Amino acid sequence: MPFTQFTSLDFDEIKAQIKDFLRANSNFSDFDFEGSNFSVLIDTLAYNTYINAFNANLVVNESYLDSATVRENVVSLARNIGYVPRSKTAATATIRLGDINVGTTNDSTTKFLKLRAGLVCVGNSENTTYRFSIPDDVTSTRVRDIGGTSFAQFDNPITVHEGTFLSRTYRVDTSKKQRYIIDSPGIDSSTLRVFVSSIADTGLGRNYRMIDNILNIDKNSEIFLAQEVQDEKYEILFGDGFFGRKLENASVITARYIVTDGETGNGASNFSFQGSFTKSDGTLFTPSDTVNVTTVTNASNGADVEDLSSIKYFAPRLYSAQYRAVTPRDYEAIIQTIFPRTESVAVIGGEELDPPQFGKVQISIKPKNGTFVSDFDKSQIKNKLKNYAIAGINSEIVDLKVLYVEIDSSIYYNPSQVSSDITLRSQIISALNQYANNVEINKFGGRFKYSKVSTLIDRVDNGITSNITKVIIRRDLKALLNQFGQYELCFGNRININPAGYNIKSTGFTIEGFTETAYITDVPNKNLSGNLDGSNMGTLSVISKNNRNEQRVIVKDAGVVDYMKGEVILNTINITSTVRQNNIIEVQAFPESNDVVGLKDLYLNFDVSSSKINTVTDVIASGEDVSGVVFTRDYYTSSYSNGDLERK
Repeated sequence: MPFTQFTSLDFDEIKAQIKDFLRANSNFSDFDFEGSNFSVLIDTLAYNTYINAFNANLVVNESYLDSATVRENVVSLARNIGYVPRSKTAATATIRLGDINVGTTNDSTTKFLKLRAGLVCVGNSENTTYRFSIPDDVTSTRVRDIGGTSFAQFDNPITVHEGTFLSRTYRVDTSKKQRYIIDSPGIDSSTLRVFVSSIADTGLGRNYRMIDNILNIDKNSEIFLAQEVQDEKYEILFGDGFFGRKLENASVITARYIVTDGETGNGASNFSFQGSFTKSDGTLFTPSDTVNVTTVTNASNGADVEDLSSIKYFAPRLYSAQYRAVTPRDYEAIIQTIFPRTESVAVIGGEELDPPQFGKVQISIKPKNGTFVSDFDKSQIKNKLKNYAIAGINSEIVDLKVLYVEIDSSIYYNPSQVSSDITLRSQIISALNQYANNVEINKFGGRFKYSKVSTLIDRVDNGITSNITKVIIRRDLKALLNQFGQYELCFGNRININPAGYNIKSTGFTIEGFTETAYITDVPNKNLSGNLDGSNMGTLSVISKNNRNEQRVIVKDAGVVDYMKGEVILNTINITSTVRQNNIIEVQAFPESNDVVGLKDLYLNFDVSSSKINTVTDVIASGEDVSGVVFTRDYYTSSYSNGDLERK
């Protein structure tokens, strides 16, 4: 066999092919390769070939974005197409400072106080103390005289970032090839401030602004770019005199930034002041009294550096978007860039809405470490999107709509092979929680795959013999108490129709004029013969029940349900209270298909905590019931929905 046909990457196969190659030579046709010293040379050749093949394969893999595994290589490849991975994001909290006594009112009283950039306060979370800083100075709103004493007042809330405020200085030497690398890993690039001071400047110099592309940039633009280099450090790049202002020799560069712990800073609260002030004349000011700090919002939205899978996913998409928002994919990539706290995003063109709204884009965002995007962040995102969107296209950011998937599972097990049913149940819940964290589920457009969940349960323990698992979909209705309102819930999946009704269930609530707890249920539309009329529609009713489980119809025609579209529409109603906290009414249905998808702007969430996990003894497998009579009488589990009125 010609040696040029070698293709194997396995050591033993390489060795066998070398032997075959030598046997093809008449001088070695009857040679005993295994029993000779020549075998050592063959092993050496095979080992050398194997190492070379492995290295070549590794080098080739690291040359492509899809197959690279080393972060430095992935970042470098992404940089080639203009993508800068997201840095760590500092957890941010909002605080208010109390009035600060600046002394007796007189002609020398300071005109304002300036809270200096740097450490402001410390906060606690889970018995751990975190430092919180600000990247820029904050000036007081006013200095007010109260009874002959002046007080500096900060009216606006102050946003503080978890982390340590640091500064680094560089001196420009144009005779050398310099790189301006920030040695501290773990910086939050959004807090990076760069000042350039030439010979003619005073203080820190001119404040350069950070950009992510060179659009609308000329030779006089005072800008810089930041890119990740090795070991998660960042390098600052300046203009070359064509795109951006070129640095002058002997200029001094000052970089100020916050190094953060990222996600671990979330939840911090109970802040105590540790900052410093300067007066209007630039001198330091030390308050004579303790500065009161009031927490407006606890620390949240901290995140770790962007991982490799995210870089590989978004880098080519942002490149294809070319910094313009036209397609939904463009919006998805750009929103991830301008709002780094995004976990998942859904973008729907107006032509896909019902009814269609042309010239409009509807955006739904699931933030990290939270459920809703604040009104302030919505406004910021919309303003930034204007730099990318086509003229005439209006963007609307809507609140998150969560479609919860629950399971009602009865798991049969052989007690002779399981140490404890409690331990078994705990193992099953742990496995389901791991699956619930899968990226296929917790996102817009996610898909709950029934076969995977059923198989996952069976494989938790060899003692499990089978499982009967029913799938439930749920939406949470946020009630407007003591006011009339109409409600619409979209499940985005076909709803299974039981002709007897009770396909829609809810938790309890009360309505105006009635004191008893009520529930939402449905009755499918039928023809005169009593069969389903084929319209795939039904009528909603509000029904109560007493202690004897007797039902009473409170509102017969309370709305409609479209089983085909998976829509529940509740007519005008005045809800006065809910059994669940936070004015929530949980509304559930049984899907027509056990594979559930998050349609359009529905964020799919597998809710294991609300699922029912029951372990059942398999008396047939254990040998207790050979005939199956006891099993069908005492251990039988239905595979279909029940006829209960109440969601339990």
